[in-house]
Amino acid sequence: MGIHSIRLPDVGEGVAEAELVEWNVKVGDTVLEDEVIGAVMTDKAAVEIPTSVAGKVTWLGGEIGDVIAVGAELLRLEIEGEGNADSAAPAVADKNPESPAPAVAEKPAAKPADKTTPAEAPVVSPTTPSPSESLQPLVNVAATSNGGKPLAAPSVRKRARDSGIDLRSVTGSGPAGRILHEDLDNHGGGPVTGGSKAPNTSIEEIKVVGLRRLIANKMSQSKKHIPHITIVEEIDVTSLEQTREELNASYEAERGKLTVLPFIMKAVVEAVRLQPVINSLYDDEAEVIKQYGGVHIGIATQTENGLMVPVVRHCEVRSLWDNANEVKRLSAGCRDGCAERDELSGSTITISSLGPLGAIATTPIINHPEVAIVGINKMVTRPHWDGQQFVPRKMMNISCSFDHRVVDGWDAAVMVQKLKALLEKPAMLLVEA
Repeated sequence: MGIHSIRLPDVGEGVAEAELVEWNVKVGDTVLEDEVIGAVMTDKAAVEIPTSVAGKVTWLGGEIGDVIAVGAELLRLEIEGEGNADSAAPAVADKNPESPAPAVAEKPAAKPADKTTPAEAPVVSPTTPSPSESLQPLVNVAATSNGGKPLAAPSVRKRARDSGIDLRSVTGSGPAGRILHEDLDNHGGGPVTGGSKAPNTSIEEIKVVGLRRLIANKMSQSKKHIPHITIVEEIDVTSLEQTREELNASYEAERGKLTVLPFIMKAVVEAVRLQPVINSLYDDEAEVIKQYGGVHIGIATQTENGLMVPVVRHCEVRSLWDNANEVKRLSAGCRDGCAERDELSGSTITISSLGPLGAIATTPIINHPEVAIVGINKMVTRPHWDGQQFVPRKMMNISCSFDHRVVDGWDAAVMVQKLKALLEKPAMLLVEA
């Protein structure tokens, strides 16, 4: 029998470490050759890790949420024949719940305390109040104790009255027997709003791992490094909706259904043609703006696991239906968990939309290191004054955020107005440049 060590392989160009997001095995399990033992998450995508040999799992090199360096030991197997590692336990074996606890030096037994008579009992200094106790209003102990009332802060007394609790029946755990809010909780005395329901005091700790951690880090990076400027504009999309419905009626069967998104993608392409610096990435460290000729649009897509941004490449050469079909394919891949790593990177500008759940306006966060993002808000029918009367029109607001280090306010406004003009006159989007 031998010990075979499996190390984290090189999971992508430029990737030095990955987060452990899934174990499919545990210590004691028997695995077969090529069986997937777990998965790691890079800044691009999740990657499954298979085993190259069959054997019995004897050690796991980390817990869910740990960041593992490429080349670091990930798992050990007991196999038939000679292995590739010695049998000594790795230095990080304490992560394995099955491994024995480290030895602790024995301390000499404490001497039994000498018994003292009551007269010899030491003077005990007042107990330092806990943080929760120190937040309570001060109580005049002498006045309350002389009056025979239980010791409690005014807020505790009010809560007890509202809850119908007799403080004389509550044992106080604070200094000098003072009754605290925690004592009312333990007594079952939550605020009563009807009936006899007790308050839910449970707290669930949810570890931030995998895609959720990646999203959190990405958003923090964007807000920390990018000074955002957001412009909100109102757009009359009545003509756009009419054009979309007519195109679907004529071509949906053979070309597929068009949503509003492909029109917005076409409008973004035309808008950045006038303001090419907006189709750029900004390298913070090198202080270099990389301005792209091709327009690669990231589509913020909500999945069960969190937000993902698949990329529709070279939108400058795509038709409305090309955009629609590619968005449909990529979104399905994200939601099914089978999107390729290359499909989740390389965007130069992003579109974010909450669809019918959208609000009047949003303040979208830029997808770092891009310099702009277009946020689409929900479409509603509102009365619109045409100069003579109010008429019902379909209106939609767009919220566009820009990196103010790269994009000046004037240039940002020019782009937004170009988007407005194109979306209000959608026939211009059907003209090939």
